[in-house]
Amino acid sequence: MKKGKILPPTYFYIFLLLAIGLHFILPIKKFIKTPYNYIGILLISTGTWLNIWADRLFKNKHTTVKPSEKSSFLIEEGPFVFSRNPMYLGMVIILFGLAVLLGSIMPFIMPFAFYILISITFIPQEENALEETFGQSFVEYKKRVRRWL
Repeated sequence: MKKGKILPPTYFYIFLLLAIGLHFILPIKKFIKTPYNYIGILLISTGTWLNIWADRLFKNKHTTVKPSEKSSFLIEEGPFVFSRNPMYLGMVIILFGLAVLLGSIMPFIMPFAFYILISITFIPQEENALEETFGQSFVEYKKRVRRWL
């Protein structure tokens, strides 16, 4: 991926703001009522925890978290045991949790739109770079671990 492009966290924050904006601008129908909408807090916490856990592994292994930079270590532990993209998964969970917390229909568009954007725009390029860098090790890892969950 080329430098200067918008990175996934920026898209995540844009989608987060869009979800909130859509809830207030186009409040079509609130279908998750209090107290059930508080499940969203649990989802937001889970997604945040997943991102922090994965980020710490990147730091502990002294490799980059930025998709535009070359990785120096293939992480296969922690959340990377059940997802090849736990940080993206965490972001989707946060967006979904926010939609549940807000409880209206429109914010539910954002986790799905973010999932599609990341799946098409970032993950294929990242996986190609990892396969180029780590070769057969990454191919074997891809066979063992699903892309999302």
